[in-house]
Amino acid sequence: MYVCNCNGIRERDACAAIESGAKRPAEVFRRCQATPRCVKCVPDIRRMIEQVEQSLLYAAE
Repeated sequence: MYVCNCNGIRERDACAAIESGAKRPAEVFRRCQATPRCVKCVPDIRRMIEQVEQSLLYAAE
């Protein structure tokens, strides 16, 4: 599944960027060697980042 259709960023690529330390959508784009275009995907990427951060908080407990 694609997270960003404009750049062809797949969900697994965005997840890999987040898991390797991306904390903002701009960092996800950088790690995927892309630039934001229409930015419709930014809310989805933010949601993905929040989900990973939440799961890390639960894992730490």
